[in-house]
Amino acid sequence: MTDLPFEAEAKRRRTFAIISHPDAGKTTLTENLLFAAGAVRLAGQVRARGENRRTSSDWMKIERERGISVSSSVMTFEYRDCMVNLLDTPGHEDFSEDTYRTLTAADSAVMVLDAAKGIEPQTLKLFEVCRLRDIPILTFINKMDREAQDPLEILDEVANKLALDVVPMQWPAGSGARFSGIQNLTSDLFTPFAKGQDEPIAPMKLDDPALEAYLSDEVREELVDSIELADGGFPEFALQSYLEGHMTPVYFGSALRKFGVTELLDALVELAPAPSEVKADLGANEVLQQPGGKEVSGFVFKVQANMDPNHRDRIAFTRLCSGQFRRGMKLRTIAGKAMTVSSPLMFFAQDREIADTAYAGDVIGIPNHGVLRVGDSLSESGKLQYPGLPNFAPELLRRARPKDPMKAKHLRKALESLAEEGVTQLFKPMIGAEMILGAVGALQIEVTAERIATEYKLDVIFEPCPYSVARWITAKDDAALESFADRHKMQMAEDGDGAPVFLAKSSWEINYAQEKFPDISFTATRERR
Repeated sequence: MTDLPFEAEAKRRRTFAIISHPDAGKTTLTENLLFAAGAVRLAGQVRARGENRRTSSDWMKIERERGISVSSSVMTFEYRDCMVNLLDTPGHEDFSEDTYRTLTAADSAVMVLDAAKGIEPQTLKLFEVCRLRDIPILTFINKMDREAQDPLEILDEVANKLALDVVPMQWPAGSGARFSGIQNLTSDLFTPFAKGQDEPIAPMKLDDPALEAYLSDEVREELVDSIELADGGFPEFALQSYLEGHMTPVYFGSALRKFGVTELLDALVELAPAPSEVKADLGANEVLQQPGGKEVSGFVFKVQANMDPNHRDRIAFTRLCSGQFRRGMKLRTIAGKAMTVSSPLMFFAQDREIADTAYAGDVIGIPNHGVLRVGDSLSESGKLQYPGLPNFAPELLRRARPKDPMKAKHLRKALESLAEEGVTQLFKPMIGAEMILGAVGALQIEVTAERIATEYKLDVIFEPCPYSVARWITAKDDAALESFADRHKMQMAEDGDGAPVFLAKSSWEINYAQEKFPDISFTATRERR
């Protein structure tokens, strides 16, 4: 246990997420950040075989088999006297809700771009989520050891598409087979890239004769010319502008070759913000909860079932916003539920250990059996309410039934448990016993089926249902809501929280219902508190 006061401990925290388009190298970068920090002895690779395939962040069976990230994971490690909480997010667009919620727990983000492809659609969507919260972003341009766009073109694309001030902190010497290393623009030192060599080469001055073994005259000349253009074409780095989300410092490298990863990790520790004040409701008043505040408080941004399938566990991932958490504390929700947190967990992906203390910025896991849900606020007083996390209307609806009709109850339990994670949604029609699963895309349906088979030993069939659109309905007048629900019994359902949902065959039917019932509001999002 440290002797530092907990205000100082909060300042040591760096909690960041990594965002990217699928296949930009996010998981490989995550693994090699852990390796660079000394948190793992062997960095896993998504496309490797055997032991090398066993990445720390992709811990689910389906993730390892398919080489994709389908669930957010948390890795906590210490580096340069900072406690780093790395939030790994799914890259696939079908799991964007999980990513969105995870970003609410991050103080900053690393945006990973493929050097050949630049900004891709999913990167753009995730960036917009970051912009909504003014999250500071560091940019890492990956795969420089492959053929890439000209760095100036990539930086111009970032500046134009994202409306960000771009500041290169490094400059690459060539790409692909000609990639020779990276010039640090703040220290005037060049770090050579030696193909096929795992051990890093010490940085040196560009005029050092020893550099001739790694940098050809042709590539050196191109590098010098490019740096001159960069010096005049980009603004100077301004820390405050970065912290406000208006400027992004840019780093280059190859995550697969572990090149440039340590420099990125150093930048995160030096530049990324520590936890800051968070808005919360205290009764009718809005307050700014300070990281160094005395009251322990936080919010649940993710629920994960069956991290340990043998024990059917259910973990609520909780971002702490203030105070010094101590094992055995009693925390309360705004609804008055009280629980003694006797076995709080710190995570390294699926691995875990009991946490005796934790501070603002940390992510702890609270084992529970249905008490905590995504969006719940926790505090010692039970009076603090952090902004709720949204549920989004699904784009795909499927009817679920077990292959064995005798297993219907077991399937319902499995679907309810997985829906509580917030990745999919379960709708229960008012009439009939069928179960309708809502998802963003087809991959979510596949993953759900595989998880049910693996974790619950059940075979499930997802088949088309009569409906394609779901909307939450509300009304100022309870009588109007009851009247609408009574007229549309066959199309009414409840979500996991018991909120009323209208199921329609098309968007046209939603628009028609809105015209006929102006007192009813049909919404595509619902805030979970």
